[in-house]
Amino acid sequence: MTDRPLRLLLVDDHPVVRRGLRAMFDERADMEVVAEAADGREALGVLAGTAVDVVLMDLRMGGMDGADATRAIGGLPDAPPVLVLTTYDSDADILAAVEAGAAGYMLKDAPPDRLCEAVAAAARGETALSPGVAARLVGRLRAPRTALSPRETEILHLLARGLSNRALSRELFVSEATVKTHLGHIYDKLGVDNRTAAISVAMERGILRPR
Repeated sequence: MTDRPLRLLLVDDHPVVRRGLRAMFDERADMEVVAEAADGREALGVLAGTAVDVVLMDLRMGGMDGADATRAIGGLPDAPPVLVLTTYDSDADILAAVEAGAAGYMLKDAPPDRLCEAVAAAARGETALSPGVAARLVGRLRAPRTALSPRETEILHLLARGLSNRALSRELFVSEATVKTHLGHIYDKLGVDNRTAAISVAMERGILRPR
């Protein structure tokens, strides 16, 4: 690592948020914001012509969202680490970011010093997680039998859209019997016995998020 400041790209669809983050980093000698983007696609365009050490990525944005952008950035040559910076800490959001390859996950209410430490850690190739997010991930690892698989989470999202078993089978290209098997596993893991209860519990646990 050289003595030059870490070069940061801010990706957030709220100009006020970007302005506040830029002001915070402007006060430091070891970090500088070299570019901003309002969504993932714009961020990819910036990275095509700008050298960056760390990308600070919001998750829920118009256009290309943060998870898709993180996955796309990970496929670039010499890809910079992506540190997710968001207001959301649901299981669905955290898992989407981790599965997309995010180097860390921080909440926007984190103290400035803690956020800067996370940026530095990401630049060093380390994982940076806010305490609440770390606790959620540890909890899932300790209780893997009750954690929903990606396919089961996908089915829950389709259930929330009101799809019938037949519609689910067409959407997923599987038989209705396979759909029923997946639903049985979902119900067991959530401790429910019907669709409505499954969606309600999933909302409470943050597996599904309100639209």
